[in-house]
Amino acid sequence: MPRYEFRCRTCASTFEVERPMQASGDPADCPAGHDDTVKLLTTVGLGGMARTASPPARPAMAPAAGGGCCGGGCCGGG
Repeated sequence: MPRYEFRCRTCASTFEVERPMQASGDPADCPAGHDDTVKLLTTVGLGGMARTASPPARPAMAPAAGGGCCGGGCCGGG
């Protein structure tokens, strides 16, 4: 079951609530009893690399060789 992180606006504590995805937007009370809370945006970081037979590809944001920031198309870098 997914966990959602909330912050209490009254006491500034951060806490997690485990609930179904259908209830992800429901309000949550602070463990200290406060009801003025906000759901925090959390991201999931996945680590590791997939094993492939081919060499790794160049990252999408990496500049092309010898072409400046855009590969030499519009900034005169090539």
